Formats: sequence, C-alpha cells, structure tokens
Amino acid sequence: MNSAENALLEISGLTVHYGKARALDKISLHVNQGEIVCIVGANGAGKTTAIRTISGSKHPTSGEIFFDGKRVDEMPAYHVVRLGIVQVPAGRQIFQTMSVLDNLKVGAHRRRDREGIKRDLESVYEHFPILRDKRNQAGGELSGGQQQMLAVGRALMANPRLLLMDEPSIGLSPILVAEVGKIIKDINRRGISILLVEQNARLALRLSNRAYILELGRIGLQGHCEDLIDNAEVKRCYLGATGAAS
Repeated sequence: MNSAENALLEISGLTVHYGKARALDKISLHVNQGEIVCIVGANGAGKTTAIRTISGSKHPTSGEIFFDGKRVDEMPAYHVVRLGIVQVPAGRQIFQTMSVLDNLKVGAHRRRDREGIKRDLESVYEHFPILRDKRNQAGGELSGGQQQMLAVGRALMANPRLLLMDEPSIGLSPILVAEVGKIIKDINRRGISILLVEQNARLALRLSNRAYILELGRIGLQGHCEDLIDNAEVKRCYLGATGAAS
C-alpha cells in the first residue's frame, strides 16, 4: 500500500449525512501525487457523496479532508476549486445551448491569467481535435462521447491538480468507454492526479493504481488494483463470473 505521508489528498474519518440518513460512515482514503485512485461500488454506496464532499458542494458531519496539507472540508466550493480540485460531474452536465468554445471558457471563469488560459485552450484542442472543429456548435449538438470530451476539457481549463471524475463511462457505448479510458490515462500522464468514481469496476480497476471498494457508505476493501482484480469477492460482486463489466 502506498504511504499517505506525502498524500496530495487525504481523507480521515469522513462521515456525511443527508438529514438523518448516513451516506458515508467514517471513511479514510488518500491520493498521492501522480496517482489514479478509484472508488468502486454499486449504486447507493456513497461514491458520488464522497466526490461532492471533497469538492465542497456537501459538508461532512465529521472527519477531515486535507489537500496539499491544507484542510478543505470547511471551505466553500469556489475556494476548493482555486486550490486545484476540479470535478467532472456525472452525466457531463455541459451547457446545451452554449457553444463548445463558451463551455470551455466557463471552466476558466475564475482564472485571470489570460496567457495561461490561451495556452490551456490550445492544449485542450490538441488533446481533443474534434472540439476545435466543433467549437462554434452548441454543446447539445455533440454526440455523447464528444460531450464527455467537452466536460473533461472544461475541467482542464480550470488548471486542476486533482481531477475528480464521477462516473465518466455512464451512458456510453463500449467503444466510447474505451475512449474515455484512454482520455483518463492521457490526462494522468500530464501530471494530473485523478480520483475516479465508477460503477464500472472493470474499467476503474484497469485504469487505476489503487482502489477503494465502497459498500453502503463504508470501505469494505482497499488495495492495489492488480491484487483486487484477482480477489475472489471482488470478482463475484463487481466483475461477474462471465468477466462482463459491472
């Protein structure tokens, strides 16, 4: 297990409620610089709650979240973004009637470094050439895979250090799921750490360095992905006897 001593993100004893319902129960995890770490679990396990709490859109009942040594669980979401934690939400949530270019500019709306914004926009276009070709089209006119590229590009425009990806494969065909996997790996190669939340356990374990298995708000298993892929319980509950993605 990788050490948490120099973790970029460190979560300790995190408990989160919605009213009286407990969504997360004293979970602890960490993401080191340069890692891809995934949280895997079924619907209702608390995966999205974890992402929302890290990004500052939901405040915990108890526990602590540190990013690069700074405590962030009591910060407003806009301050969390300024520190470099950026979320790619489930369902993409792009602005359907706005152009591709304007969607990308939204990602940089809190930045003031104009030259840096121009540089990052060009980098997004190099990474996703189709977005350059369709930059004047409305976001809603893009295919599902292209909208996912746009959602990721928008997040990259915020100049993240840690990217929170919430179910990036949801609603996509197997071919596009494979493309999303390539995108995630390419982003990580640029030095951006990634916390990946996925119901598709096979995809997540294949892409990530380490994984946490979340079950009804608690971490049931954790470890290096190559070990968890061979774990009998993980195979039975998440990978399926036929090898199909969960």
